[in-house]
Amino acid sequence: MAEEAAVREQAETVRRLKQDKADPDEIAKEVAKLLEMKAQLGGDEGKPKFVLKTPKGTRDYGPKQMAIRERVFSAIISCFKRHGAEVIDTPVFELKETLTGKYGEDSKLIYDLKDQGGELLSLRYDLTVPFARYLAMNKITNIKRYHIAKVYRRDNPAMTRGRYREFYQCDFDIAGQFDPMIPDAECLKIVHEILSDLQLGDFVIKVNDRRILDGMFAVCGVPDSKFRTICSSVDKLDKVPWEEVRSEMVGEKGLSPEAADRIGEYVQLHGGLDLIEQLLQDPKLSQNKLAKEGLGDMKLLFEYLTLFGITGKISFDLSLARGLDYYTGVIFEAVLLQQENEHVEDTVSVGSVAGGGRYDGLVGMFDPKGRKVPCVGVSIGIERIFSILEQRLEASEEKIRTTETQVLVASAQKKLLEERLKLISELWDAGIKAEMLYKKNPKLLNQLQYCEDTGIPLVAIVGEQELKDGVVKLRVVATREEVNIRRESLVEEIRTRTNQP
Repeated sequence: MAEEAAVREQAETVRRLKQDKADPDEIAKEVAKLLEMKAQLGGDEGKPKFVLKTPKGTRDYGPKQMAIRERVFSAIISCFKRHGAEVIDTPVFELKETLTGKYGEDSKLIYDLKDQGGELLSLRYDLTVPFARYLAMNKITNIKRYHIAKVYRRDNPAMTRGRYREFYQCDFDIAGQFDPMIPDAECLKIVHEILSDLQLGDFVIKVNDRRILDGMFAVCGVPDSKFRTICSSVDKLDKVPWEEVRSEMVGEKGLSPEAADRIGEYVQLHGGLDLIEQLLQDPKLSQNKLAKEGLGDMKLLFEYLTLFGITGKISFDLSLARGLDYYTGVIFEAVLLQQENEHVEDTVSVGSVAGGGRYDGLVGMFDPKGRKVPCVGVSIGIERIFSILEQRLEASEEKIRTTETQVLVASAQKKLLEERLKLISELWDAGIKAEMLYKKNPKLLNQLQYCEDTGIPLVAIVGEQELKDGVVKLRVVATREEVNIRRESLVEEIRTRTNQP
């Protein structure tokens, strides 16, 4: 269209004038002309000239989704608090050098920002590296903390599986010098408590140790320089079969076929204490110092997990590697086994819903004197959990409340707006969650219907007779039972009926 071509031409004129640093008045005049042309063009069409969408790998959360999300957050936070954690927060972006070199092959997924006043910044990739920076910067050697915040990954999003570019992480970490495996066992107990509480279905928590992996690589003939890259190949075993992982190791990463086959014998093993005992007797592994240390600690860990009563859900799994570079000891990952709905292919692909491990060297990377603060932590995969609960809710068609309103203040006749306002104000001042319709004279039927639609359990009705008698009619929406309550007792009655302290 000619009009659109004219707008483009005018935009080019403005751009050229700005580039040539022309007279500001002349630029302002041409910009005004461009805006006028755009307005006319928009007016004719009556349509916006851009697509309304969220950026790739992100989403909006409406009231229903937020209600589910709040419920999940509340369960997770109450568990973290039950275990004595304090809460912290850190900036959403860090200096680029803070994040560089901490994530191994995943570093390519970091979002870099433009130079801001001489500082090169990146959006945080997880909450663990900022936590280590926080500890080193504030010289903290001992803390148990949780942190719930958004992180950013320039990943290929798979929205249906809960993979996003912007998403929440819920982290719990214990930093400090303690006796071996006691904090590690508590982290696993926390994962067990949260997944049991959220009732996501059957799950297993896979456990391994970086030292066992490194020892295994050494005795299988993997050169030191290839440990990390072979580690990230092994980490794919939960998604692809051993044959594919083997060909990646040999074909892409240059490992000898013999070494790959020896790794294959180990990484397909999983079990419990019996397997740990078996490997402690293994002629090759038991000769490797790292593997022996790792297996000794793993045995201790299983003893503590037995005391916690959760070994039924724990599997010592030699294929678990976790790709991140900073892990130094125990690593773990919680996986959902199957879901109750029929769409099995959807649910199997949800993958891990929690992961973590020990990272004793990370804080030292930030400390000028290299002082180490041993740390172990867990991250709950809130987005994946949320995807499952959302799918389940859609399938069940259960109604979910998006507000916490306890009572609707209603009127039975006209000209009672002032009385409704007076009563609702009294309720708000007493801490009661109350609503009213924003009409002067709403019909009683419409007010009751509003309660049905939104799940408000009680209606406090003011009418001429009630005002004379000094009472309020309290109606239970579900049963339609009505009782007259003295005005001074109303707050107490609402609290009792909605179980609010």
